Amino acid sequence: MAVEEKSAPRMDWKTFQEIVPEMATGMAAVTHAIRKSGIETDLIEMVKVRVSQINGCAFCVQYHLNDARKAGAAAPKLDLLAVWREAGIFSARECAALEWAERVTLEAQQHIDDEAFAQVSAHFSEREVALLTTAIGQINFWNRIAAPFRFTPPIPASV
Repeated sequence: MAVEEKSAPRMDWKTFQEIVPEMATGMAAVTHAIRKSGIETDLIEMVKVRVSQINGCAFCVQYHLNDARKAGAAAPKLDLLAVWREAGIFSARECAALEWAERVTLEAQQHIDDEAFAQVSAHFSEREVALLTTAIGQINFWNRIAAPFRFTPPIPASV
C-alpha cells in the first residue's frame, strides 16, 4: 500500500462535526469544566499531547501542541514530551500528571496500583485528580475518533 493511501483522511473534522453536532456540544461542556479546574492550562495541554502521542493520533498531537503553545508551554518541554522521564526539565507536579496520564491511557496493559494513585494525589487535590483524569479520558476518547478517521492535522500557517 502506498504511503499516500495509508495516511489519506477517511473523514475530515468539519464533516464529523456536521454529522454528530451533539459531540462537539457535549465535549465543550467537559472542556469548560476542565478549564475551570484550576489546573494549569499548559499542563493539561501537555498531558493531551502525551496521550495523543501514545495513541498515535496525529490530529490531536498537532491540535494540542498548537493549544499548548498558545497557553505558554515552554518549547523545550514540548520538544521533550515524548521522553519526559529522561529530560530532567519537568516539575514534580508535571511528572505526576504525565505519569498518571500514561497509567490511565495504558490501563488495559497495566493495572493502576495504589502507589500510582498516591503519587498523583500528592501533587493534586482530590478535585484536581478527578478533573485531570477526566481530561485524560476525554483526550483518549478524541484519539479514538480522530485517529480512525485520520483527521488532517491542523498545521499552523507559518509552516
